[in-house]
Amino acid sequence: MKSDVSKLLGHEKLNQLDMKKVSSHVQRNRDGWVVNTLMLEGYDVPFKYRRKQKYRDLKGAWVNLTYYTSTDVVAGINFEVMKVVRIRRA
Repeated sequence: MKSDVSKLLGHEKLNQLDMKKVSSHVQRNRDGWVVNTLMLEGYDVPFKYRRKQKYRDLKGAWVNLTYYTSTDVVAGINFEVMKVVRIRRA
């Protein structure tokens, strides 16, 4: 069984975005986690990640993201989302 780090480094569809401005940041509780959804200026796809506790509001902040493409199914409809692996304030 591979470790999480090995899986992450072996993921060939991993992408990087630098110096992007956050236009919207929403945090909500789900199953003991805080699910964060970001919308970036110039992108129509949500960027999602989870944390154990709430984080400061990132609206208007510049961030660097490492992410990969994923699909969420809501009511039988597929929606493209970006799963964030790493996020840092720029």
